[in-house]
Amino acid sequence: MNELLSADLAILLIEPSPTQRKIITKELQGEGILHIDFADSIADAKAQLESSIPDLIISCLHLPDGSAVDIQHHINNDLSEYSIPFMLISSETRKEQLEIFKQSGVIAILPKPFNKQHLGKAINATLDILSPQELELDLYDIQDLRVLIVDDSKLARQYIHRVLTNLGASRFTEAEDGAQALEILQTQMFDLIVTDYNMPQVNGQELTESIRNSDKHAHIPVLMVTSEANDAHLSNIMQSGVNALCDKPFEPDTVKKLIYQLLEQDS
Repeated sequence: MNELLSADLAILLIEPSPTQRKIITKELQGEGILHIDFADSIADAKAQLESSIPDLIISCLHLPDGSAVDIQHHINNDLSEYSIPFMLISSETRKEQLEIFKQSGVIAILPKPFNKQHLGKAINATLDILSPQELELDLYDIQDLRVLIVDDSKLARQYIHRVLTNLGASRFTEAEDGAQALEILQTQMFDLIVTDYNMPQVNGQELTESIRNSDKHAHIPVLMVTSEANDAHLSNIMQSGVNALCDKPFEPDTVKKLIYQLLEQDS
């Protein structure tokens, strides 16, 4: 398929402030994006989505008739067949307010104000999602790669699934938490495990420690995706035997590079 360019993207920008719309539009145009529609409320956005599906939805957090959570709920439930990438732009910094977005598979969370680098990475992540490029490996056939995805968020699992599918992977098993993953590992073998950190019963660190203590599965590369930002906490996670860490939300290209490094290293 032809490579998708930023100029090809159709974007729905949901922002009630005329001033912020102008600022964000100028930055988007600076990235070569020309097709931008606008909505100033949830109701307005839903009405537009009934007649036209964009390649990307960009929304501020607070809207006159609700919040970006309501928009994301709508696209993830009522418009799930389209798998529309979603980007949040917000001045909010409290972890508990942003966690719902991090756990739901957003393409990016940009600060307000954001800079050109922030936006450029987010647009590139969107293009990566929309333009599948198979990962070429010497030691594996990517289509035969057996992947276990572990996350208590169904939306997060779907996002990881989509990113890996775009790389050419097709053999997936999913677990809703670490406890279920350990049950699956009793009867199945995998070439790669992608797991969240924050999960009930058995979290990602505990899951990884169990894997490393298993004679049968200790060799399996583990990629952990996490919204944890505390350096000391991340150090503890790495000591559990995780092979690589990736932030939530993550850029598809970052995951592609990490998986290549994990699977092509000498074993």
